[in-house]
Amino acid sequence: MRKVLSLFLCLCIGIVTLHAQTYSLLIKGGHVIDPKNGINGVMDVAINADTIAKVAKSIPEKQARQVVQAKGMYVTPGLIDIHGHVFFGTEPDHYLSNGFVAVPPDGFTFRVGVTTIVDAGGAGWKSFPTFKNNVIDHSQTRVLSLLNIVGEGMRGGPYEQNTQDMDAKMTALVARGNKNYVVGIKVAHFSGPEWTPVDRAVEAGKIANIPVMIDFGGSVPPLPIEELFMKHLRPGDIYTHTYALLNGRESVVDETTKKVKPFVWEAQKRGIIFDVGYGGTSFNYSQAIPALKSGFFPNTISTDLHTGSMNGSMKDQLSVMSKFLNMGMDLPSVIKASTWASAQAIKREELGHLSQGAVADVAVFSMREGDFGFFDKTGYKVTGKQKLECELTIRAGKVVYDLNGITDPIVLPSAPPAKH
Repeated sequence: MRKVLSLFLCLCIGIVTLHAQTYSLLIKGGHVIDPKNGINGVMDVAINADTIAKVAKSIPEKQARQVVQAKGMYVTPGLIDIHGHVFFGTEPDHYLSNGFVAVPPDGFTFRVGVTTIVDAGGAGWKSFPTFKNNVIDHSQTRVLSLLNIVGEGMRGGPYEQNTQDMDAKMTALVARGNKNYVVGIKVAHFSGPEWTPVDRAVEAGKIANIPVMIDFGGSVPPLPIEELFMKHLRPGDIYTHTYALLNGRESVVDETTKKVKPFVWEAQKRGIIFDVGYGGTSFNYSQAIPALKSGFFPNTISTDLHTGSMNGSMKDQLSVMSKFLNMGMDLPSVIKASTWASAQAIKREELGHLSQGAVADVAVFSMREGDFGFFDKTGYKVTGKQKLECELTIRAGKVVYDLNGITDPIVLPSAPPAKH
């Protein structure tokens, strides 16, 4: 009789405990930075299944089945990298379109807190089905696409100079037919003296009601960026590689006076989005330092991730964010430029924040203190005392990366892809 009673009591306690566990996961005691909702302080974040359930002070641990102790760490929305190259493959001479230079997303996103990455022009309307089947559908990372105005995509060389393969109507048709994945149109690597790629991309963007991202320049003498900003692009279109100093491309900072050109300020006020797009050769301190000193900050921070940039001075999203932090951009602004502002730029405003009911994409960071070196493509080096490091990444409510085992209990990531 005592054994039966004991078993009955254990069962009752189990039922009560299960009932009390309202949340599947709770992040305790972290410093939450959620720019959309104006949160910048110590809070708890509760998740139920794949959704943010609550952000508040002192949510009891007993209400969650899994707990992350984040005291002394920063908790943010999952980072959004709006300029990467993840249309990887094994086709020779395909560059960033099903080729060897792009990278598989899951290996290079979660470990730096990125939960959403936008492939910037790897696929054109002709190659998008291959990109979707081979990469988007098999990635846990949320993978989106800026569709190249070139139908062949970013195959390099003569493919990207072929204005006959820049079809605005077909590009818009594929974009509209894949609106869950295609968030914009991309122009890249065109070196001719005409405006054809830009104008056809903008035409496609108008038809599909999505922005255009411009990787601009290549002609000698360079086409004027004032004309680009004021006569060809629309408010909401994105100018990437903002802080580059390249042959065949006009810079935003006058190299003689070290001042941001007046029309650049006007373009930002007009609504042109200025994106970092760091890349292998597309960032110079000689542009970035005077720009930031004068208060000209990027709207969005992105990597231009590929094998060349990640093994060069760029490294990864957190390295780029740390550079801007050490150049004087405050941490909430750096987080905003990597989350909410990026979501707004690609018109995916369901992402990039920790609102109740939002998808539970979350990143947890520590701020390392020490002596760090940050250099650009020229070898110019800036030293800094702070560097962001990813401790934990949550994608759609599941822990997909845990650097130091701060989750209790620790559950290893599962193989099936997350729901997009």
